[in-house]
Amino acid sequence: MEPVKDILIKENQSVKDLVSQFSHSGGFTAKMFADGVEIFRNMVKDKDCTKFFSFPACICATGTRGVIRDMVKNKMVDVIITTCGTMDHDMARLWKSYYEGSFDVDDRELHKKGINRLGNVFVPNDSYGIILETKCKEVLEKLYAKRKEWNTRDLVWAFGEAIKDEKGAQDTICYWAWKNQIPVFIPGPTDGSWGSQMWMFWQNHKDFKINLFEDEHALSDIVYDAKKTGALMLGGGISKHHVIWWNQFRDGLNYAIQISTAPEWDGSLSGAKVHEAISWGKVREDAKHVTIPGDATILLPLLYASV
Repeated sequence: MEPVKDILIKENQSVKDLVSQFSHSGGFTAKMFADGVEIFRNMVKDKDCTKFFSFPACICATGTRGVIRDMVKNKMVDVIITTCGTMDHDMARLWKSYYEGSFDVDDRELHKKGINRLGNVFVPNDSYGIILETKCKEVLEKLYAKRKEWNTRDLVWAFGEAIKDEKGAQDTICYWAWKNQIPVFIPGPTDGSWGSQMWMFWQNHKDFKINLFEDEHALSDIVYDAKKTGALMLGGGISKHHVIWWNQFRDGLNYAIQISTAPEWDGSLSGAKVHEAISWGKVREDAKHVTIPGDATILLPLLYASV
């Protein structure tokens, strides 16, 4: 057995040096986080590993969007699976600001003022639905002229390309996904404002279609061609499940890291620890894996900074 070592904080200490001490601190979540950092570092270094990254939309309404953007910009991941709201927040924040808010407010008063609350982030109507309706329609008209049937991967890339000359485009995730040709799959594309704009566009363009089977076929090619696969998963839901679902067809992930605040006993996929997926063949028996309990808006920046 290794002895527990005290964490030593020094002036001008790097995040990497601090987090490296967590490995020997016996510090409950700190130790699990250090294990996750080491697994992710090995994933990134493994040239044979195709790296999946899944996350929910909500954190893209926060400053954590900048970390995700930089991970895509610096090609630390190969495949992204997320929800429709990621495009909502990523695109909306290109044109309008979201604002610092509070959990402890009267939501009835916010509603009267036309302000939506996402946790402790305030999203005025002008910064969300209204601006997205205006801007997405313009983009969709141009895309429709080129092509009538799309999959979500190509749509995300097309939106990234469409905004490339706009001020602030390089602050977005979708711009860098297009620029670096990193596929972004959205298996539930109508569950948000971005998808609703496409549905409204369809009302007058009935030959406009989203082909989800093309996305699934592309995912099958990625999985079957991969020598190894690894995943960094924030939370759960459809994003996490699509990652582990497809990886069962190659006998499971070789590396798996999950960050979540949900408890295991709630029955959700956010709460299900990574090792549960071993029983389904979605994570290999010999995989390097860890589930880290905690808030991704704190832990993802620390993970990225450490690696």
